Amino acid sequence: MKYKIIGKSNLKVSAIGLGMMSYGTKNWRAWVLTQQKDCDAHVKLALELGINFFDTANIYSSGVSEIMTGKSLRKFASRHEVIIATKVGSPIPNDTSQRGLSKAQIVKQVNQSLRNLQTEYIDLYQIHRWDYQTHIEETLEALHELVQFGKVRYIGASSMHCWQFCKANYLADLLGWTRFVSMQNHYNIIYREEEREMNKYCLDEGISILPWSPNARGLVVGTRTRNGGTTLRSKNDSFGDSFYARETDFEIADRVMTLAKTKGVSGAEIALAWLHQNPIVASPIFGATKIEHIRNAAHSVRLTLTGEEIRQLEAPYCPNHIIPENL
Repeated sequence: MKYKIIGKSNLKVSAIGLGMMSYGTKNWRAWVLTQQKDCDAHVKLALELGINFFDTANIYSSGVSEIMTGKSLRKFASRHEVIIATKVGSPIPNDTSQRGLSKAQIVKQVNQSLRNLQTEYIDLYQIHRWDYQTHIEETLEALHELVQFGKVRYIGASSMHCWQFCKANYLADLLGWTRFVSMQNHYNIIYREEEREMNKYCLDEGISILPWSPNARGLVVGTRTRNGGTTLRSKNDSFGDSFYARETDFEIADRVMTLAKTKGVSGAEIALAWLHQNPIVASPIFGATKIEHIRNAAHSVRLTLTGEEIRQLEAPYCPNHIIPENL
């Protein structure tokens, strides 16, 4: 395993992070794994392969993901050996009144996340999209206080307009508060609109990106095809259907899978390797519902693509519309 530092922090994370959205309750998503033993097996293998970075959110299965994550990590790792990230801000599925980035909500939700995860602190606490109903100054002050109190070590953000992220960090600097060290954005070989502004801004500011959906919801492994989904998740993912539907998306996916076959690896490994070659990427967040997903992701860290292979993969790409869900 390779390790990288997230932004201007001292968080040393594996070059691949295990996303914990896959574990929880089917009341939230039909494809979610509900058994603690499955979560345990995946976390145990991830740790054995050198993965030390685990990313979840308070909205995933209304907190059940955090609970399962906490139980598994306590079984197989000492707290100082792992980096735990979670998120706040998006509406809790079973109680949409619990949403937003007001100080009251942040304080309430961080305490609940700490209880769910069975930990005294969160390594990376991320705002889960921009809150248009709350002044960013209130959010920043609340996050800064969490860092001062020791409940949170560092703060990160997730998909938003670049101007919003710039504004947040500018105000944090101006007011002497904690600034963001990471951006978890929608970025993969199929969707590259983040290269317009966000990635360039983060590079200039020394902020790492932690791409979500690095495998384009299964498009690069063939579980999402021109004729529809082939797995339980891809057949029940209208969210993902709205992301990837252009012919050029499928053409790029075809090239990924063709190269994967040539190299004797999975399409996921090629897509992840494409991300790894970008120095601004610290740790793509991948999800797993099968053991082999974790092995493939870990192997991708050692996979090298040539300049010509990268050019061939990228060639069909053309500008995409900005997906609203990202903002």
